[in-house]
Amino acid sequence: MIGLKLVYFANILVAGWISVSSLFYPKRAVITVFSKAIQYSEIIKLVGTLWGAIFVLSVLGLFYPKKMALVLFFQLIYKGTWLLFVCIPAMLEKKPYPSGMAFFFLVWCVILPFVIPWKSFF
Repeated sequence: MIGLKLVYFANILVAGWISVSSLFYPKRAVITVFSKAIQYSEIIKLVGTLWGAIFVLSVLGLFYPKKMALVLFFQLIYKGTWLLFVCIPAMLEKKPYPSGMAFFFLVWCVILPFVIPWKSFF
């Protein structure tokens, strides 16, 4: 249970920062969040809304850790998919990609399978 709460707390810190910067300071987010790997676009605000939802659900996860574990499963799926289909091809083709985000996603994909309460899903 403590591991779940630590993951939710980390989500709150990271997702909150990415959400606020992407929604309210998208041109700055290009530099800080996306490591200048992408050009400015209003799509950055869409990313901000997704991370804002993860932030809110993670706050709820502090109070209802097992019930909100589905948000962690969602993160495992989309982060793993992004690593496989966006990050790795960009690395192999020597194209720019947000390396900080890639590192965070990789760490999360390693940690999440160990903290997600799989029995409560099935």
